[in-house]
Amino acid sequence: MYSASILIVDDDPDNFDVIDTLLIDQGYELHYADSGYKAIANLEMFQADLLLLDVMMPGISGIDVCRQIREFPQWQTLPIIMVTALDSKLSLANCLAAGANDFITKPLNRLELKARIEAMLRLKYQYDALQNLLKQRESMVHMIVHDLRNPLTGLSLGLQVLHRGKYPPESLPQRIERLMYSSQQIQNLVDDLLVMAKQEQGKICLDYHEVNLIALVEEVVKDYEAISAQKTITLVTDIQAPSLAVSLDCPIFHRILGNLINNAIKFSPEHSKVCVSVHCPTVETINVSILDQGPGIDDALKLKIFEPYEIGTVMANVSQIGLGLAFCKMMVEAHGWAIAAADNHPQGAILSLEIPRHPPASES
Repeated sequence: MYSASILIVDDDPDNFDVIDTLLIDQGYELHYADSGYKAIANLEMFQADLLLLDVMMPGISGIDVCRQIREFPQWQTLPIIMVTALDSKLSLANCLAAGANDFITKPLNRLELKARIEAMLRLKYQYDALQNLLKQRESMVHMIVHDLRNPLTGLSLGLQVLHRGKYPPESLPQRIERLMYSSQQIQNLVDDLLVMAKQEQGKICLDYHEVNLIALVEEVVKDYEAISAQKTITLVTDIQAPSLAVSLDCPIFHRILGNLINNAIKFSPEHSKVCVSVHCPTVETINVSILDQGPGIDDALKLKIFEPYEIGTVMANVSQIGLGLAFCKMMVEAHGWAIAAADNHPQGAILSLEIPRHPPASES
């Protein structure tokens, strides 16, 4: 569990001992600087999440320290609580004008100190989470533009060729198939983004129906046979039961399995094989696995590849946006299932879904 780092700046070490005693059971990581100069010089080293800054200090006052810290772009959002024995409104106004977020007066009260620190840290964590989300969104926009460019270009050029009519008639079915594939790539990406956005906002609602899982898997595999054939990849199934009744959201499962199969095809070399396997390791569990003969996945990446915008093995000329597997993980967990990556010996990767035979009671 993360322990917040607090830098206490006070010229009197006894005051640090008092704060240490008041916060001893809170699990914070406390650091001490006995002057404003030392605090400013060592901010990078301390990497504090919050500053408790005494106002009255020799050499440079806490207000001046606060003002100088705010001049650094990387510290403009660092929560600063001024600790002061002054109670005049002018003094407190000066603290806030210098860039402090809050203040607390001496003598310190444990409950008040704890509450103010928790409030400031809560705001900081919310701000950090928002900044991280904005960075991810910005990165996602760049990657989406890049990822959409190839199928859009293929679609546009293909339509231009069809419009001009300068092609052998016997090649028409193949050209239309390629256009449909490019269109499907665009549609899948947009659909995944919309579903992920709903899931992040807590607005996704799964529509459960009891279905024959085997028939559904075979249907999805059939949809990807033409795509695998374009790369001269053999798409096969290994199914050990004629039927399996499972309660799930059919369209979402279709997209989960489709993403996993498409991912395997994308990373598989030509003239290789992708296998979709369905078996029951226990009477209560169904395992749906996609096995490929690609480059495999490093052990350090087996968990990271399911996070948004994370990319596993980087391959030349392979479109990678880091959303397909993240979508799968979000939807798998929404069902109450599990997803994992493993090695396919002697070469390749296995992505597996672990599905309980019976849904949770609340969803039945």
